[in-house]
Amino acid sequence: MISALLINLPKSTDRLNFQKHQLDKLQIPMHRLSAVQCDDFTSEEYENLANGWQRKLRKTEVACFLSHQKAWQCVLETNKPWLILEDDALLSIKTPEILHILAEKYQDLDYVNLETRYRRKWIGKKNVKLVAEYQLRRLYQDRNGSAAYLLFPSGAKKLLTRAKKSAPALADAFLGQAYELNAWQIYPAAAIQMDQCQNYKLKMSLPFTSTIVSANHPRPDVNNCLDFCCFKLRRIIAQIKMGLRQLSVCQIAEHTFVPIVMTDFDD
Repeated sequence: MISALLINLPKSTDRLNFQKHQLDKLQIPMHRLSAVQCDDFTSEEYENLANGWQRKLRKTEVACFLSHQKAWQCVLETNKPWLILEDDALLSIKTPEILHILAEKYQDLDYVNLETRYRRKWIGKKNVKLVAEYQLRRLYQDRNGSAAYLLFPSGAKKLLTRAKKSAPALADAFLGQAYELNAWQIYPAAAIQMDQCQNYKLKMSLPFTSTIVSANHPRPDVNNCLDFCCFKLRRIIAQIKMGLRQLSVCQIAEHTFVPIVMTDFDD
C-alpha cells in the first residue's frame, strides 16, 4: 500500500486528528511531515523567496511551497511513491483501491492528481479504467489543487530540478506549470479540499479555516515599481505559455470540469 505523506503544521492538531481518523478508516498508512512555518525563515530570506513569481507571495504561501518541496525531497530520498496530502484533504472511499492499482500497474508515471477544485482542466479524451467509475486520464493543464497527489520518484526529481532553476510560486501553480511531468488525473476526482465541500454539495462537518489566506495574512504590497513590472511580465509570459500548451493539446484533450462521486465521500 502506498503511504500518505501528510503536510501538517505543529499547531494544527485538529487537522492532524481529522486525517488520522480518515486515513485509519481507509487503512492508508500515514507519515506526518512537519510543515515549514513562517518563523522558519528570516525577513531577508522571505524577500529573496517571495518576489520571483507573478505577484509577491505571502509568507504563508512561501512556507506552503517550501513544505511541498520538502515532501518532494522525501519522495526522492525514499525512492518510492507517496500520496502527498495537505491536512484539509477529504478522500474518496475508493482511494485505497486506486492507489493499489496505480502502485501495481503504473510505475512509469511521474504525478497523479487526485483532486478537483471546481475549475476546468485540460485532460486527455482517452481514459484507462481503474476501479468502478474511476479512470486515469492524461493531465495537460491544471491551475488549481495541490491537496492530494501521488508523486513518484521520477516526478520528484523533475520538480526538484525545476525548483533549483525557478523561484517559489503558489504550490499548485508550480505543479501546473511543470509541463515536463508525465502527469495524470483521476476522473472522477478522488479528493477535494474541505473548502470545496459546498461547491460539491457535501456536508462539511469540520469547516477548517485557511492557514494560507486569511485576514491575518493579507496580500503583501509590492516593494517597488521594478518588481511590479517584473510581476506583470512574468504573468504575461505564463499566460502565453498556457495558451501555447492548450493549442498544442486541443485535438487530444478537452477543457472540462472533473466531477466527484458524492456517495464515495464520507466525512
